[in-house]
Amino acid sequence: MALVKYGGGVVQVSGSIAGTTHARNRFGNYIRSRTKPVNPKSPRQEQARAIIMFLAEQWREAPMTDVIRTAWETYANSVNWQNKLGETVKLTGFNHFVRSNAAILAASGALVTAGPLDLGLPAGDPNFVVSNCTAAGQTADVAFDDGMDWAGEDDAYLVCQMGEPQNPTRNFFNGPWRNCFFLSGNTAVPLVSPSLALPNIPFTIVEGQKIWFRAAIIRADGRLSTKFECDPVIAVA
Repeated sequence: MALVKYGGGVVQVSGSIAGTTHARNRFGNYIRSRTKPVNPKSPRQEQARAIIMFLAEQWREAPMTDVIRTAWETYANSVNWQNKLGETVKLTGFNHFVRSNAAILAASGALVTAGPLDLGLPAGDPNFVVSNCTAAGQTADVAFDDGMDWAGEDDAYLVCQMGEPQNPTRNFFNGPWRNCFFLSGNTAVPLVSPSLALPNIPFTIVEGQKIWFRAAIIRADGRLSTKFECDPVIAVA
């Protein structure tokens, strides 16, 4: 791996060119040899691909109409996004339709066809905290702001992902991530924090490992927040 300092010409590169990959971490820019990802075609990968293919078909077919697609484009034009270089860009309506509904379907929710009328991403939850990761129970606890609108809204979710456990000396993490759990909002009986003993831990927890968690909020109208993280936790016995 080579470190790079850019001058007055090219000031930033991100991604692969020929046999090299350009990236940046907290220590600065670097270049490494490009490696071709392994494609084991696991059930998880196959499911994700099937969802994307399904959503691409849904975008073109009824009940989608030009009016509905235009509503998604209007929503997309109101939302700023950051690319790999940290530049502000706009995604397309199709991008947001797939991004939102892929998360909704993964949470076992129903497809949202209509474009959101609220032209903005949902806010993240600064009170999101995961704790008490136990090797014995293979569970964890989560605390969140139960005063946020999603907690008292049917068809809304808090979606959490767990990072692959790391050595306790690791100080930063950028994947791999796997879906861990979904908390469903409820109009009749709003959720109350904390939620205990979360199921479906995707990685085996071992005492002493450091584990990162991140989450996103899905609103009933299909809007999906950007991901937000809590401090990593050390697994206990």
